[in-house]
Amino acid sequence: MSSRLSLKTIRPIRNGLISALVFTTVVFSQSIAPAQTAPSPLKDSATVAASPINQAAIEVDSVSIPVSDMDRAVEFYTHVLSFQSVSDVEVWGTEYEKLKGVFGVRMRIVKMRLGDEKIELIEYLTPKGKPIPIDSRSHDRWFQHIAIVVNDMDRAYQQLRRDKVQHASTAPQRLPDWNKAAAGIRAFYFKDPDGHNLEIIYFPVGKGNPKWQKPSNQLFLGIDHTAIVVSNTARSLGFYRDLLGLRLAGESINYGTEQAHLNNVEGAKLHISGLQAASGLGVEFLEYLQPKDGRPYPADARANDLLSWQTTFRVKNIRAIASLLKTHSIVHISPEVVTLPNQSLGFQKGILVRDPDGHLIRLIEPI
Repeated sequence: MSSRLSLKTIRPIRNGLISALVFTTVVFSQSIAPAQTAPSPLKDSATVAASPINQAAIEVDSVSIPVSDMDRAVEFYTHVLSFQSVSDVEVWGTEYEKLKGVFGVRMRIVKMRLGDEKIELIEYLTPKGKPIPIDSRSHDRWFQHIAIVVNDMDRAYQQLRRDKVQHASTAPQRLPDWNKAAAGIRAFYFKDPDGHNLEIIYFPVGKGNPKWQKPSNQLFLGIDHTAIVVSNTARSLGFYRDLLGLRLAGESINYGTEQAHLNNVEGAKLHISGLQAASGLGVEFLEYLQPKDGRPYPADARANDLLSWQTTFRVKNIRAIASLLKTHSIVHISPEVVTLPNQSLGFQKGILVRDPDGHLIRLIEPI
């Protein structure tokens, strides 16, 4: 048994196995249990529970990735990963400075789509931010990735090899057959030209969201979720579940050779939690129980630094939720809800805040 992936069940889940749903790293667990309600670490959880905006997040809308060279990034995401460009705009002005917390900002923003899901690539034309630390590791707390679903892992991996992408995992990892709940699911981490972590994942028949099993001639199908490293799961649940209204779908403890080589972290042991809004991408927490030497989000990080991904949530009442976040001492990058001069970004009211570990969260209100 020592050669197998060691697994430990945490809690049963009401709607079945999360490994049979959407989250990739969670599929490295044998089973998930009920997502039981854990105590909230917020100041006044009773007030939050009673709030009419408790289920504030309508949708996990998109993920934004800062890039140093937009033309190079668009070429990579288009020709290597089959994304399609949706829009390409430049924005600047006082309102965008307030939204980003960066004086003198001018941005080129390209929206891209893969299947039903979308990302934003952002090049900060002024001022330029800092590059990703060259010694970044998968358990540092600025880690974030998107998981791109493929219909054939071998073909996808060979295409990435032909395009000379940088490995993060040693090789694609396959969940062994003895794990009946998620046998055959495969995943691989790699990097884009700026060093951002990306993942491809393959769901065999009977696993994952049923939409990934629809017939398609495309190799790259869409985005399943975004994953972030967190320092304390309970504290992160206090933000994403109790304030933003996401649903905890399931949890697991994952460790073993497949997990360690996927993350490329020796001896990796993780507490993994999958969350969902009513629609959109999944959000996955990666809390490293071992090793414990992951570095915190840099205290001096700014929105224009390349490590500063942001996850965008559409919310019902942005001013009400912004006020709620302030009462719980959530760090605000934007001083207040910002009304943009036009709708070129697909929204007009937005605010940028940090989650408990420093990850950037953009809240927007539907037009």
